[in-house]
This record gives sequence, structure tokens and C-alpha cells, in this order.
Amino acid sequence: MIDIFILAGPTAVGKTNISINLAKKLKGEIISADSMQIYKKMDIGSAKISEEEMQGIPHHMINVVDPKEDFSVAMFKEKAERDIENIKSRGNLPMIVGGTGFYINSLIYNYNFANTNRDEEYRKHLETLAEEKGNIYVHNLLKDIDLDSYNKLYPNDLKRVIRALEVYKVTGKPISQFAKEEDLYNIPYNVHYYVLNMNREELYDRINKRVDIMLEKGLIEEVIRLQKEGYTSDMQSMKGIGYKEILYYLDGQISLEKSIEMIKQFSRNYAKRQLTWFRKDPRVKWVNKDEFSDEDAIVDFIYNDFLENIQIISK
Repeated sequence: MIDIFILAGPTAVGKTNISINLAKKLKGEIISADSMQIYKKMDIGSAKISEEEMQGIPHHMINVVDPKEDFSVAMFKEKAERDIENIKSRGNLPMIVGGTGFYINSLIYNYNFANTNRDEEYRKHLETLAEEKGNIYVHNLLKDIDLDSYNKLYPNDLKRVIRALEVYKVTGKPISQFAKEEDLYNIPYNVHYYVLNMNREELYDRINKRVDIMLEKGLIEEVIRLQKEGYTSDMQSMKGIGYKEILYYLDGQISLEKSIEMIKQFSRNYAKRQLTWFRKDPRVKWVNKDEFSDEDAIVDFIYNDFLENIQIISK
């Protein structure tokens, strides 16, 4: 069994610096679990870690694909599992760091339904339906066949809604049923899972300030450059928070003030959804930043807790 360390948390909670300091102490290499940092050329809006910030710690799953390409959870799982094996072979600790819960879950749950056959024709039919009748219409199709997925998924999470409908059509069983039938924790890893949290108002304030910093660093100019290079709003990458709202502004649909307000609001909403997601996993150890004097104390706490768990497992 391979030990994997996970540090997750909502956007802007402060995962980067803590993860770097932990990686130094634990002899770790970091695998990014961030659905935007996988894209090349999208640095400011994704709050991508810089070479300087890495402080020599190897990072994986950053700048993996061109923004024109779609990138699936299955692709993340395949690449990340290969990274985990390679990191382990070097005698280092694989550290998964990020806030995209579905990426993290692909590694730490036994989801075999991802391997079921695909039906491209049906998928395209559903995409056309969504364009003609709206996402809510397609989402409602789940109600009679997979109530669990209907309640769990948002109508705007179209890719996963379509996937749930596709799995039912191909297998005759709801996607949620696969999860119930599998041994969800039958994975080749010992999971050490920490989630950072903090006072909600302070977190929202950090999110708002982070958006302001992105704008100061040149978010608008980054989106203009991407637009000039042919990247459009119908691409998966350009639908990320921060990019789609600036595109609305550049296309004359809304004012700059409104686009900034939307980025902040959607980022706060996303943080709330992330926290809800992480609460579902019983393996999570919550680390409330407000209970520590500084980040060094947080690093020491997680480091000591991890070492203690390793010793328990090895006995």
C-alpha cells in the first residue's frame, strides 16, 4: 500500500504555502488537484503557482494540456496514478494538493463505473437537447431514473449530468448504484486526508482580495490574449470562474464592474460548495486555521499528526 497525503480546502484558504512547507519536511512531491491549473497559458485566473513559489519542490499536473483541449476526470486519474507510482519509486511522498473534489475522489474511491462503455451518439443528442431546451430540461431527465444523481448534481454541471444519463442508457443502472455496489475504499493507497478551513467571513474577504490581486496582475490582459489566440467561450477551459465573466465584459454583454462582482460572487459560491463536498468524506481531518497562532503551527500540527498515523499503520 502506498501512503498518499492530501491537503485540500476551499479556494483562497491558503493551501499553497502550507503544502510547500509540508513537502520540505515530508520529502514530498506535489500533484495538483486543480481543474484550472492543468491548462497552459492560463496563469493569473487560475492562481497558478509560480516557479519561485514552488521553492524547488517538484509539481505535477500543472500546465498539462492546451486550453483548446477538453480534460476529463478519467484523464486526471490516469495521469495522477502514474505520477504517484513514479514519486513513490523515487522514495518520496506523493502529496495531492488542491480544491477540485472530483479529481481527489477519482484517486481515493473505487469508481469502476468510469470504465463503462460510452455512447457518443446519445451524448451528442443530450448536448443538442441542452442547447435547444436548456440545462434544466436535461437535468430533469435524471429525476425518473436516478434520483440520487438528480439531487446531487446541479443543472449547470452539464457534463456530469450527461454522464449520469449516458451510464444509465449503456448499463441500465443508475451511476449511483455502481458506487453502492463497489467497495468504495478498495484502493491501493493509505489515505492521509487534511482539509483546511477558516472563519467564513474571513475566507470570503480573502476571496474578494484575491480577485482584486488577479486584476492587478493582468487578468483582463490574459483573457484578451487568450481570445486573440482563438480561445472561445464554448471551450471547457474558458468556462472557468474569472475567464467567462471577463469574456462577457469583453464581448460587451456586461460592464467591467458587473464582471468583477460576478467573479467574486461565483468564487464565494464555489468555496461553499467545496466545503460541502469535503464534509462528505469520513476520512477527512479538518484543520481550522483560526485555532493556530500562525502557519508554522499548522504545518507542525499536520506534520506530527501524519507521522503518528504512519507509525500506527506500520504496526
